[in-house]
Amino acid sequence: MAIREPSFTLGIEEEYLLVDKDSRDLAQEPPPALLAKCQEALLDYGSQVSPEFLRSQIEVGTSVCHTIEEAREELIRLRMTVGTIADEFGLAPIASSTHPFANWRSQQHTDKERYNVLAQDLQQVARRMVICGMHVHVGIEDEELRIDLLGQAAYFLPHLLALSTSSPFWEGQATGLKSYRLAVFDELPRTGMPYQFGSYSEYARSIEVLVNAGLIEDATKIWWDLRPSARFPTLEMRITDICPLLADGITIAALYRCILRMLYRLRRQNQRWRYYPPFLVRENRWRAQRYGTGEGMVDFGRGTVVPFPELIEELLELTAEDAEHFGCVSEVARARDIAKEGTSADRQLARFEAVKALGGTEQAALVAVVDGIIDDTMIMP
Repeated sequence: MAIREPSFTLGIEEEYLLVDKDSRDLAQEPPPALLAKCQEALLDYGSQVSPEFLRSQIEVGTSVCHTIEEAREELIRLRMTVGTIADEFGLAPIASSTHPFANWRSQQHTDKERYNVLAQDLQQVARRMVICGMHVHVGIEDEELRIDLLGQAAYFLPHLLALSTSSPFWEGQATGLKSYRLAVFDELPRTGMPYQFGSYSEYARSIEVLVNAGLIEDATKIWWDLRPSARFPTLEMRITDICPLLADGITIAALYRCILRMLYRLRRQNQRWRYYPPFLVRENRWRAQRYGTGEGMVDFGRGTVVPFPELIEELLELTAEDAEHFGCVSEVARARDIAKEGTSADRQLARFEAVKALGGTEQAALVAVVDGIIDDTMIMP
């Protein structure tokens, strides 16, 4: 039986950290009025702003979008709303996956039942979660197709991570990683690369084992890099850092959507992407986490490390038909610029070193990094 073509609708969630504009440190106790005012300002658009695990975080999410342009316009409105209202309270949002110098021990989690349970269950692992990400939902209504694409799309997750990296610092130290967020997140259970399942029923039975054992309430506590959403008929990509530059995030979302359609086209022709052992894909995941776009990744067919810009050219060629179909050719083409010029992580490190080279202290350099992220977060494409 032929599978009906998915809708490939799009939804994007972004998590921001709130910083004090005087100290540039995290705002440990943002006033409740800030969130309430954001929700009131966006009342006509539904529940698009919500608290996150930490009090110093805030999350936004688009509605179900049919074009990348719709998603961009919604995210512009959301970022502008949060930024404008935060400014009234002397705060600013930063779309960065870690704060350059904040101390995780000083942060408090949001007093909400789900978060209280997480804090009790995960203990210090949860308390270290001073990290933010970007999640992209793409509508795949057929359950079996969703599971099939889950296994195939995992190959491309390191490419998307490399394009997004924005977390090179942790507690005032340059970590040597372009995405330290992933190192923190991987301490949680049920994270990392998704598993291969032969069918949707096999996936559902696996989740049911943990639910019946009383370990999790539902699949929302499966935190893989890519997962079937527990709430929507979507395949949710979760591996990426959040991008300070909204244009970069839009590029990644558009490219992910195109990858799924490319894989669907293969399925329609009774073909599929070649399977590679997970430990090989995890090697590229590590290279993306460590180097971002800088040192290339392994081309398993050739058996050698290939420069990242070359890999992006191949990916853009593979998905060219899909970019045309979705009308997002210019958005995905921006991946070339990111591959050549680097990501937010590269800009943060360069700014840090530039301030120090001029005689600034390490703290002054870290503050300058925060200022740069604040500016980038409010640049609207």
